[in-house]
Amino acid sequence: MTETVPPVADAAIRDQRALLDSILTAAIRAAHPDLCLPPHLPEPSPGRLIILAAGKAAGSMSAVASRFYRRQHGLGDDRIVGLAVARHGYGQDAPGIHMVEAGHPVPDEAGISATREALRLATEAGPDDEVLVLLSGGGSANWIAPAGDLTLVEKQAITRAMLRSGAPIGEINTVRKHISRIKGGRLALAARNARRILTLAISDVPFDDPAVIASGPTVPDPSTLADARAICEKRGIPLPEEASRLLNDPNNETPKAGDPAFARAEYRIIARPIDALNAAAEAARAAGYEPIMLGADLEGEAREVAAEHAAEAKRLKAEGRRVALISGGELTVTIRGEGHGGPNQEYALALAVALDGEPGIFGISADTDGTDGGRGLATDPAGGLIDPTTLERARTAGLDPAAMLEQNDSTAFFAALGDLVNPGPTCTNVNDCRIILVN
Repeated sequence: MTETVPPVADAAIRDQRALLDSILTAAIRAAHPDLCLPPHLPEPSPGRLIILAAGKAAGSMSAVASRFYRRQHGLGDDRIVGLAVARHGYGQDAPGIHMVEAGHPVPDEAGISATREALRLATEAGPDDEVLVLLSGGGSANWIAPAGDLTLVEKQAITRAMLRSGAPIGEINTVRKHISRIKGGRLALAARNARRILTLAISDVPFDDPAVIASGPTVPDPSTLADARAICEKRGIPLPEEASRLLNDPNNETPKAGDPAFARAEYRIIARPIDALNAAAEAARAAGYEPIMLGADLEGEAREVAAEHAAEAKRLKAEGRRVALISGGELTVTIRGEGHGGPNQEYALALAVALDGEPGIFGISADTDGTDGGRGLATDPAGGLIDPTTLERARTAGLDPAAMLEQNDSTAFFAALGDLVNPGPTCTNVNDCRIILVN
């Protein structure tokens, strides 16, 4: 049984912890739809403006768009229609747009009914109507329309198996596209009679690939059925009979470049992970640190990347440098134990273990959407924060950091110390943000 952990007493350490939090806040703010969406919203078309949104920023993006067209252009309910589906706890009021909250990362029935309605609205778009698609990370789980006779329960099981396998998001989305009626360019097929399809996206994926963001519902899909089959085989994903049939049916291939459905489709990325990291770098520089970018598109096992970053932080400290190591991307966790925690918390715990109480080095790792893995609840933590006292405080509380890392039990570790990063829904999503301060 753990003992109560007293708060950090050292004022200098508290100041560094507060600085880490403020740098993370600056990074998240830079990618909020309030700032990044309005400059990209187009003039309204002669007909209806059909707004379809999906992902963790769907509520905030829809609210910004609805306010913009009502205040700037005087459009009313006769001109603005639409539907937005966001993760549970991430919805916002957007007049004229039906707001739905649905499951993430595992889809649910609310997502199915919302996706059915989104496809109906897209199909009904006429030659005077503009379809404005607002995408953000999480859209793959929120827009859920199983193909063929695949059931929700079966698709949920495939999603859980993919997540447990440690597969990166690109592989997960390749499989998702080929068992869906909306992903992989299929929404563009549904809206092909519209005057224009404009997609404005907040990227949460490495290298900002439109075909990967929310599984690319409005762009040509470069992945194939063969790719999806190979991923399932490599990862040992058990497939129900209907999923196997879909992945072996040539008629179920996703639309490719050159398909007429994309002739009037336009795509813009309005916020990228690098935008958030640049904001973090500016905040660190203002605090007297030399920012060093380790990459906006990092992938790999969270604990392995943490060990590499710890070694680099120690090296720079030995050189007498005062730096902020900043990185993004989407790390993975291959689940081996029975604990709970996402890649940001596992990274932070592994970083603490690797640093072993090294004086003068502090770190924070969090998902910019406000939740890191977890149970799919809006109250899930976003990540963890470490300082030179982390391991000492943990052992005083009866915790074994290395054992908890092996059990993938990072949430319990940081909860016991009071060091979870828990901002709640941020209403944006530009992937992970990791900051290490070296004094």
